[in-house]
Amino acid sequence: MGKTIKNFMVFAVLLVFISFDYPAQKEKYALTIKVEALRNSKGVVQFTLYNKEGSLPDVKFKAYYKQSTAAINDGKSSLTFSDLPKGRYAINVLHDENENGKIDKRLILPIEGIGFSNYESIGLTNRPNFSKASFELDSDITVVPKMIYK
Repeated sequence: MGKTIKNFMVFAVLLVFISFDYPAQKEKYALTIKVEALRNSKGVVQFTLYNKEGSLPDVKFKAYYKQSTAAINDGKSSLTFSDLPKGRYAINVLHDENENGKIDKRLILPIEGIGFSNYESIGLTNRPNFSKASFELDSDITVVPKMIYK
């Protein structure tokens, strides 16, 4: 009988430690990004996620945290980044019509659709930066950046 009580006590103590640690385990979240109103269904949408001050603008896609592409269906596309730690993030989306992974430009303006979290428009006086584009991720959320075509 003594061994059974001892085993029960060990199990109870483990259960208490596990239950106290559980809230800390949910520090990972899902970020779903949806784009709508794409001008056509050519190519793919490239979704780029940033997590550091000074990482935007990133014209050559060298300072990003995570990046992936998704297909376009009926002028829309979406992607979910899972298991992201709590923190500040910014989003860049590119309607990569020719699937070359680059922001194609004519002079200085992009010729393919582009978008950033928290931006309705971009221009010489409204260039994207991490500070303005970033948001706090502390729960599972969906963000819908506006696609901008010039």
